[in-house]
This record gives sequence, C-alpha cells and structure tokens, in this order.
Amino acid sequence: MSGEQRRRPLISANWKMHLNHFEAIQQVQKLSYLVSTEELESVDVSIHPPFVDIRSVQTVLESDGIGFALGAQNCHPEASGAFTGEVSTQMLAKLHVHYVIVGHSERRTLFGESDDFVAAKVRAVHAAGMTPIICVGETLDEREADATEARVARQLEAALDGSSPDAIAGFVVAYEPIWAIGTGRVASADDAQAVCHHLRAVVEEIAGSSAAASIRIQYGGSVKADNAAELMARPDIDGALVGGASLDADTFAPIVNFRSAAG
Repeated sequence: MSGEQRRRPLISANWKMHLNHFEAIQQVQKLSYLVSTEELESVDVSIHPPFVDIRSVQTVLESDGIGFALGAQNCHPEASGAFTGEVSTQMLAKLHVHYVIVGHSERRTLFGESDDFVAAKVRAVHAAGMTPIICVGETLDEREADATEARVARQLEAALDGSSPDAIAGFVVAYEPIWAIGTGRVASADDAQAVCHHLRAVVEEIAGSSAAASIRIQYGGSVKADNAAELMARPDIDGALVGGASLDADTFAPIVNFRSAAG
C-alpha cells in the first residue's frame, strides 16, 4: 500500500511551553526567510505555539502572507462550559487554527488523559473543521517487551472510535516513541518505518484501503536536520512532529528543507 501513492509531507513545530508572543513572532518571521516558497510547494508546515501566542502568530502569518498553517497543541472536547483554563475547538477555529495535536504522550502521562478523552477530542476537532494530529507511542519498557505494535494499535483504534472513514482519511497520525522524546535518542529510519507501516495497516482494518492510503503519518522523537531526510525517504513516513529542534528557526528550517538536503 505504501507504494501506491506518495502523500504530501507535513512538518509540524510543537513549541510546547516555550516562547512568549514576541519571541513567537520573531521565530515565525525568521523561519519564513529560511524556507523558500519553492519548498512550500511540496511540503506543508504547521506551527503549534502556546495558547497565549496563537493570536499573535495568526496575525503575522496572515498579514505577511506566510505559507505556514497555524496549529494548536491541545483542546477541550466540549464546545463551552465550566472548564477553567481550557480552550474549546470553536475558539481555536475562530483563530483560523488548522491542525490540533491530540493525545500527546505528555498530555496522557502528565495530565492523565484517557483513550476515551483523546477520542472525544479527535471528534471535536474534526467537527470544528480542523485536522487532528493524533499522537501514539510506546514506552521503553513496552518496546523492550516487544509490545510496540499492540500498544500503538490500541491507542489508534481508541482515538479513531466514532470517526467515519471519510473523516479518518484526512486525519494525521504522529508516531512518537516516548523513549525518544527529548532524549536525543531516535528510532532508526527502518524501525520508524515499520511502526508507521503497522499504523497504516491498522487504519486499513478500521476504515478501509482508501483511508489508509490517504492518511498522513508523521514520525516524532528527536527529529533533527541530520536524520530528517532519511526518515522522510521511508514510504510510510509522511512528515515529522518536531519538538526541541523547532524552537529555533535555524534548526527547524533544515528539517523543513529536507528535500534540498537529500538532493
């Protein structure tokens, strides 16, 4: 299946709890100078700043005509209500957010988000006209116990529960081995490909071959300029969800420009 078509890569910058709104504007503007319009003809880029930066980033993207998509790092599945400190999908959609990260391992681990809660967010993001980036991944213990495929399959099956095949076809999945996030360790390109291929097979079982062929699957976990091209060359890896290396335009731009590096 992976050879049937080549999906357009999506490179996403997850800034986590870094960069105030002044720094955010500076980084986006700098990145726009380092990524050519020619690159953006074949690669999609999404920027996921902290909530307090989103309006500022939206303004600079739109006023300067910068071809990056605006993203969010999280959301609440309810449209409104007594949820102090939370942000709804409708609020994000009004700011022209296009992609929303859902079920990141830090949300699951540090904030106790369940599979059911993640699935509710996926449905809410799609209902609001945005695209979820659904994160799945295994711990080091699970990997060493040969439980990787079972673990990520369970997470993905749960996240897609209640979504139609047509909706699933437009989703993004991010495979993030938890043991590689922020550690400097990275799965080999072949290992990452194997898991991403397995995830595509899971989608095919749930939603059919058309959805499986269309859905984009990112790799995330210490992605840097020196391994981006090798990862992107694998047939089932359709982009990257980048953490630490996305905080500085000088380190993120070469990842976006991976085609130039490979060539």
